[in-house]
Parts: sequence; structure tokens; C-alpha cells
Amino acid sequence: MGQLRTDEFDRFVAARWSALLHLARLLTGGDRHRAEDLLQEALVKLWFAWPRVADQAPEAYVRRVLARAAARSSRRRWWGEQPMDQLPDPPVVRDENAAVDERTRLEAMLALLPARQRAAVVLRFYQDLPERHVAEVLGCPVGTARSLTARGVARLRLLLAETAEPVE
Repeated sequence: MGQLRTDEFDRFVAARWSALLHLARLLTGGDRHRAEDLLQEALVKLWFAWPRVADQAPEAYVRRVLARAAARSSRRRWWGEQPMDQLPDPPVVRDENAAVDERTRLEAMLALLPARQRAAVVLRFYQDLPERHVAEVLGCPVGTARSLTARGVARLRLLLAETAEPVE
């Protein structure tokens, strides 16, 4: 690959790293270390595909690789740390950090969704992709993508309602 292509790749990664890492973190259920590994794996694949996709849609390519890799890795059996039934109470600083707390709570609930539902919700609402693009990224029909998204949102609403704190 020529120096020009290498420079273009470096600029793309530098410009989109933060957004792609956020997407990977959401797809992995909030595990930053797993998200970094997932993103690095996706960027290696992008590096080899760069001559083909550089002039088209490299970010869409990376999103597709991330979503598929996240779904694949969630099916693998992991014998290390096991998730707990209940998370420890987060520090309570409601007055200044209510928005951050709410986002953290939402991301924790998002992590409880099955991988494909989580990917559909993240791609549709966090990445603001149309249903057709969500279906393309997930490699399924549009109706399936809609169904995954609807079930994911319904489950999120239920989880959020179950964990809602009473207003004093």
C-alpha cells in the first residue's frame, strides 16, 4: 500500500477512533477492554480491505465488522469472570451528574440484552442508522432487523422500569 493510502488510513483512524470505540463499547456491553480488542481487530481487517473500501464507506465497513464480531464473540463460552446478578451501587451524585448516571444506567441495561438485539438497538438509535442499513450490517432481512430492534427496545423499557428509583 502506498504512502498516500497509509496516510489516509491513519487520518481516518485518528478522526473516528473515539466514535468507533464508543460503538464497540456499547456492542460489548460496556467492557472497555473487550471493546478495544474488538475495535483493533476490526481496524486490522479494515487495513487489509482499505484499498477496496477507502473511496466508498470505510466507517460502514468497520461498523459491520464490529457488529458481527461482537455477536460472534458473545456466542463463545467464557470461563473467566462471571457476571453478577446485581451490580454494586454506583456512587450517588445526582445533583451534578444526573445525565451521566442515567447514561451509565442505560448502558448497563443495554449490556443485559442478547447480542443481536443490543447490536440492532445500538446501530439504530446510537448510530442513527436507518433500518435498511441496520439489516445490512447485521446480515439479515429488514423485517428481522425491525423485530430485533423492537424487542430490544421493549426489553430495555422493562429493565429500566424494574430498576427505576422511587422519586422522593
